Amino acid sequence: MRPRLAIVPGDPSGIGPELIAKLLQEDGVQEAADILLVGDAHLWRRGAAQAGAEITLNTIDEKQAGSFTGLAHLDLATIAPEEVQIAEVTVAGGTTSLRCLDKALDLAQAGVVDGVLFAPFNKAAMTAAGLNAEDEHRYMARYLGFEGYHSEINVLDDLMTTRVTSHIGLKDVAASIDAPGIERAVELAHVALAQSGKTRPHVAVAALNPHAGDNGKFGREEIDVIEPVVKAFQDRQMNVTGPWPSDTVFLKAKRGEVDAVVTMYHDQGQIAIKLMGFERGVTIAGGLPIPVATPAHGTAFDIAGRGIANVSATRQAFELLVRMASNARAAA
Repeated sequence: MRPRLAIVPGDPSGIGPELIAKLLQEDGVQEAADILLVGDAHLWRRGAAQAGAEITLNTIDEKQAGSFTGLAHLDLATIAPEEVQIAEVTVAGGTTSLRCLDKALDLAQAGVVDGVLFAPFNKAAMTAAGLNAEDEHRYMARYLGFEGYHSEINVLDDLMTTRVTSHIGLKDVAASIDAPGIERAVELAHVALAQSGKTRPHVAVAALNPHAGDNGKFGREEIDVIEPVVKAFQDRQMNVTGPWPSDTVFLKAKRGEVDAVVTMYHDQGQIAIKLMGFERGVTIAGGLPIPVATPAHGTAFDIAGRGIANVSATRQAFELLVRMASNARAAA
């Protein structure tokens, strides 16, 4: 059976509604999943107009949502048409982003849908509207009542990246790296790869220091912390290698020799993966009990409303979500 996915328009001031309208016109998309558009009807119509596309909204109510097929629409009333201000950060835009996301998560928890795809949000708008969390990933975990380990995972084509530390100052990174943190990042990558259909994935762990520490010359984090964790995974017969110098590990990834790279800090992985294919990047909410994906780029206020947004990353996010939701459904 095809997976059932909820799709959220993202911030209406940005390119989200346009991207979803373009996605629905792509070959094979509506054949790959049953799709429920969640959000105000005028947002979807606005997106279609921006994209120069035709979308027929098959509007259903919540009682019908449990049996929808094909392309359907669950109408909400979260923002008035006159409150949509293109290319502006607004409380109204943040409010509709949160309310549409909440409803999609409700549907997933109720078993109505198998996964959630959201178009780009604007964090400033969401914060002004009451996000009260570091980012949407932590917001979703709190909303779902999920207390286990979770973190965003960045994906480019068949390559995933996770990280041991994230949004902290570079001066604090070394002191924040420990064995449990590395273990969690490796396990998160391993689980996400398995959910996407990979069998016995190869997870490469990046070093922290130049030349992987050069036998302790540039620091002992590799010897004292990272290597023992890698060895422990290998003792469990898992295909985990490293620590690899961070200036060469992504060359291995680019050649397709590894399925995931675990980095020690934010930019160590983000710079590499965005240079390799920013327009195709995807972010998934790793660790959450519900498959959730989104294009890795932002709301692109500089081109919002002009009909020129590139749908590639949104298509990649959709295809990855289809695989993850299908596997989760099969395992249930």
